[in-house]
Amino acid sequence: DVQLQASGGGLVQAGGSLRLSCAASGLNFDNYAIGWFRRAPGRGREGVSCISPGGTSTYYADSVTGRFTISSDNAKNTVYLQMNSLKPEDTAVYYCAAGIGGYYYFPRSHYGMDFWGKGTQVTVSS
Repeated sequence: DVQLQASGGGLVQAGGSLRLSCAASGLNFDNYAIGWFRRAPGRGREGVSCISPGGTSTYYADSVTGRFTISSDNAKNTVYLQMNSLKPEDTAVYYCAAGIGGYYYFPRSHYGMDFWGKGTQVTVSS
């Protein structure tokens, strides 16, 4: 069975950093894309970043390009999202998701992602 667990959220000041982790089980990173999404009150689900099957390609939303970095550790079956230069508008619940077709459709959140983990709260104070 596929299980995903996001962790690493917290409260930081603007300009600070956090590293989120997505621990996965029951899937092979050679076959599944892993994406990070976020939800804020009053907003829809937003695709933040995605790493392709095998970790050969990455994608970033314009709002986070240059500040966030996605990476994978296949030995640990974990994907990370390093978030630097955080802004108050980054405040949201962050979720990781997996799907065979997830990279192709990213950042469209309702396509290509078949498995979702529980979110972790990121709060950035001004």
